[in-house]
This record gives sequence, structure tokens and C-alpha cells, in this order.
Amino acid sequence: MGTVTSIGTTHGEATSTEFLIVTGLSGAGRSQAANTLEDLGWFVVDNLPPSLIPKVAELAGPGGASPRTAMVVGTTHDANEVLDALGELRQMGARVRVLYLEASVEVLVRRYEDTRRRHPQVREGESLTVAIEREIEMLEGVRGEADLVISTTELNVHDLRKRIVEYFGDSSTDQLMKTTITSFGYKHGLPRDVDLVLDCRFLPNPHWVEELRPLTGLDRPVSDYVLGQPTTREFLRRLDQLLDLLVPAYIREGKSYLTIAMGCTGGRHRSVALAEEVARRLRIRGYRLGVQHRDVARGSTSSPSTTQTTGD
Repeated sequence: MGTVTSIGTTHGEATSTEFLIVTGLSGAGRSQAANTLEDLGWFVVDNLPPSLIPKVAELAGPGGASPRTAMVVGTTHDANEVLDALGELRQMGARVRVLYLEASVEVLVRRYEDTRRRHPQVREGESLTVAIEREIEMLEGVRGEADLVISTTELNVHDLRKRIVEYFGDSSTDQLMKTTITSFGYKHGLPRDVDLVLDCRFLPNPHWVEELRPLTGLDRPVSDYVLGQPTTREFLRRLDQLLDLLVPAYIREGKSYLTIAMGCTGGRHRSVALAEEVARRLRIRGYRLGVQHRDVARGSTSSPSTTQTTGD
């Protein structure tokens, strides 16, 4: 590659060529991500050996195959090869991002057992769980280089497609960081693929207001109740100050994606209302925003009068 000094420039002018490296755990959804990116108009090269990443980038650069090229890298190669290829690509001056897909060991085991496919890292006489755990450890360094980590533990193929479209469907060349606000319920587990987590359980819980219990934070009565609390107003005032410091700083550092998670007990009331409000405030500031509500559709299985229901 000695003849290439910069993929991102030609005749001294910057180009809009964009490269996305799709990698991650086997069974976590790389193929589905590749198919969706292709549907979105990306030029996709699947199952690419890491050593060929710079060469493909050179061919797909200015005047090449596409202004948006995705290279899908499997796990049958030494992880250091991927890191070396990323380093070489960045030295060339390319605009490159890394998408890392993962899922829990239990979910990956179930997926491989359902499909009866052989895991690429499994050794003779070795259990599938051991092979997956070794792959996680092997790719630790690559995960650390990722611009965006998506956990597909609780996602089906349609959910993953929506995520990929949300993050990569915009063909705009502006390089503002994409920020996502997501709500969740602590009783359903912490989300893994987030950067900042804000605990909203200190606020009064609408679950204990009988007429609000069946509703969610997307409904005006719940939103008014949550946002009308003095503690909420003070929390949002201080959060505004924090985000006014953090978001521009992340953009200056070149971060492509920022995910802020807001959690309450069940992910139906407080966190949903606050996620919507924080998103509204950031949009006013001109930031690109997406909003997700992970657990809002999970209703209580107990009767409304059962006091043991933790709710929210």
C-alpha cells in the first residue's frame, strides 16, 4: 500500500468517502447487519480477511465503488490483524468507523443450537460455551476500538434492522455525533450498549397513582406528573448543565455515537417521560437525536391493586 498516502483526500480536497468495519461475536448478527447496510445503499464486502481491509479501502475510495463502504470481518483471524488493519486504514487518512455486535453467552449458545451451525472457534471436544467465552476474550481489544457497540441479546432480526437503519440510514455527510436517548427498567436488567446511565428511581413513582398506572410516560398525564415534580425540574436543570459540557466535548474528541440511558424500576413511566424530555431539549440545541424505549411495552403481570408490584 506504499503508493497510497491518503484515502480521504484527492488533489488536496477532502472527500466524503466513509468506511464502516462491521465485526463482533459470531452469531451476534453480522450477516443481518450486512444485508441491511446493502439495502441502504452501502457497498458491502462480506467475510473479508483483515489484511485486505486497506486494499479494499483503496479501491473503494475517491472515484471508486461507493462513497459508503462496509467491510464485514469475521472472527476466524487473529484479532491483532484487525487492529493492525484499522491502524493502517486510519493512517491513510480514511474516515472509518467500527460497529461491534455482541450478545450474551446464553443467547449465543441458544442461537447456535437452534441453527445447528458450527461455531468458528469451537475446538475438538470443547463445549460451545467455552468457545464463545474464548472468542469474547480474544476480541476484547477490537471491542475497545469500536465507535458503536450493539448488543443483540434482546433483539430479533427486525429490531436489529431498525437499529442499523437508525444509525446508518442517513446519507448526510455532516459529521455531527448521533445521540440516542433510551429508557429502560432496572428490573429487566441494565442495557449493555450505552455510554451514560442515569438512575431516575429517586423521583415519585406514577405507578402508585391509580389512574396513571395503566398509562406510560408517552401519555400526557404521566409526563405532566413526572415533569411537574420540583425534584424533576431541579434534576433537569442540572442535567442540562452536564450535557452542555459533555456533548460538545464528545463531538470535539471525534465520537460518532453517544447513547444515554435513563432507568426507572420497570421502564414504563419515569424513565420514558424523562427520555422524551431530554431528547426534546437536545433537539432544540441542534443535535441529531434518536429515542428508544426498551421496556415501555412490558406491562405488569400483577393486578393493579397488588401492593408488591414494583411497577414503573
